Amino acid sequence: MPGLHHLDVWISHPDQLSTWAWLFERLGWTMDATWPGGATWAPAPAGTPYITVTTTPTVVDAAHDRRRPGVNHLAFDGGPRSSVDAVMVGAPAHGWTPLYADRYPHAGGPQHYAGWLENANGFKIEIVAED
Repeated sequence: MPGLHHLDVWISHPDQLSTWAWLFERLGWTMDATWPGGATWAPAPAGTPYITVTTTPTVVDAAHDRRRPGVNHLAFDGGPRSSVDAVMVGAPAHGWTPLYADRYPHAGGPQHYAGWLENANGFKIEIVAED
């Protein structure tokens, strides 16, 4: 059946894994595998799509910029609005900075309840409330 199988996010240093680990675990994803410098998470129950966050010896030493051509951000189902709110409140303590705070939770329009986060390395995440 067609669909997304997996996604790899390359990071420049293993110490950046902790921000991703907190986010995935908070969203209910489970760590499926881990190795020095990387880990894989999948929605519970485990399966696809899964996301791998890892370092690699072939990464180009340049800062990530979501405004360049390529992937701008990843959007996740955040569950009910109260869960999205809880992620947004807890995120700063785990390396994520809220974006568009002055328009939260409707920065995407009046019918779209979501929060946007960015980590210190410039990766942008959207957490969308279920309708």
